[in-house]
Amino acid sequence: MSAPSRPSPAAAPARSAARAPLTFDRGHTDDLMSFLAAGPTPYHAVATAAERLEKAGFRQVAETDAWDGTTGGKYVLRGGAIVAWYVPESAVAHTPFRIVGAHTDSPNLRVKPRPDTGAHGWRQVAVEIYGGPLMNSWLDRDLGLAGRLTLRDGSTRLVNVDRPLLRVPQLAIHMDRNVSAEGLKLDKQRHLQPVWGLGDTVRDGDLIAFLEEEAGLARGEVTGWDLMTHSVEPPAYLGRDKDLVAGPRMDNLLSVHAGVAALAAVATSGTDLPYIPVLAAFDHEETGSQSDTGADGPLLGSVLERSVFARGGSYEDRARAFAGTVCLSSDTGHAVHPNYAERHDPTHQPRVNGGPILKVNVNNRYATDGSGRAVFAAACEKADVPFQTFVSNNSMPCGTTIGPITAARHGISTVDIGAAILSMHSARELCGADDPYLLANALVAFLEG
Repeated sequence: MSAPSRPSPAAAPARSAARAPLTFDRGHTDDLMSFLAAGPTPYHAVATAAERLEKAGFRQVAETDAWDGTTGGKYVLRGGAIVAWYVPESAVAHTPFRIVGAHTDSPNLRVKPRPDTGAHGWRQVAVEIYGGPLMNSWLDRDLGLAGRLTLRDGSTRLVNVDRPLLRVPQLAIHMDRNVSAEGLKLDKQRHLQPVWGLGDTVRDGDLIAFLEEEAGLARGEVTGWDLMTHSVEPPAYLGRDKDLVAGPRMDNLLSVHAGVAALAAVATSGTDLPYIPVLAAFDHEETGSQSDTGADGPLLGSVLERSVFARGGSYEDRARAFAGTVCLSSDTGHAVHPNYAERHDPTHQPRVNGGPILKVNVNNRYATDGSGRAVFAAACEKADVPFQTFVSNNSMPCGTTIGPITAARHGISTVDIGAAILSMHSARELCGADDPYLLANALVAFLEG
């Protein structure tokens, strides 16, 4: 088993009273749990991120407006995505960017266009499977409903019913005697439709009328919706020593939260920066990133280019800035599982609370190469944060991230990293209590350059 990589004593002396402390400590993990609870959907997550950036002095700019070349923090919101950046006083048109990339979406159950359904005296909500959830983790769990409502005038309103409203009831073992021997088999169409009440008559419009009332809207005001379920059980410390955290949507709000915190810290540090720090948190990573708010869309490139041009730059300045830019694609990865250790590579087995992981795949499922490793190692050394390396078992397919997409679409050097967790894509995931703030500290060091 490989030990977590830590800077050598010669390269990085042990922290002393004379050395600056870490930017974040365990209080960051407390704050992460609040962030997870406040972000049941990508729309809520980016709204919460924007609130935090506003407190750090950032201001929203509209894509439909002309942009100026002023310094300071700015951000763009588009649906469930946010791109934020900070222009230091010393920035010129060709100043490169340092980007933290992440995604805001998580696998879940999403409401269909005709949501009202039911049978045999049960009122149900018709849902579609989003991404690749561990479907069994959504069974017999109290679920809320949240998302974005679009009104007749084209405006939008967020709604969050954060209380037990829905439930996907599992079939009793008495009616599925082979489940223990043969395993649970779920039909995505028939077995995952949640119940939310009783009634022999299905009435079209009931669910949306209920949500209009919840949101304080008039009946019939909502003409469009993007709604999804979420577990209402709050995040919590777990274990004898509370050294673990259980909660929803760590994949990948853990990275979004770390990126927001790191960008705000760098922007308010009062130090001049050799790069323009950026946070790019995209939607739709779990379904391939191909949307106007996904990493395979034009959003990031448009924002970076417009930032260059707003500072009086030319296409040549844009090319120079992109050539010197580095992106850390931060997404959760797999910690070694105590019950399935054989599924991991025998020499690369990241542990929780061992620090962030560097993800490597020679078939470009991750974007990391040797030069990228050196960039990340330097950031961890500067922050005095240990890091580990993840490589998939050769006998198993490797997942992917926004990293290769970002590298290929924009010609930007990209490195895949993240925090090690268990139960990825479950309705409730598990991480180490120290890893969120270790990741955030590494991101601060990276953004500072």
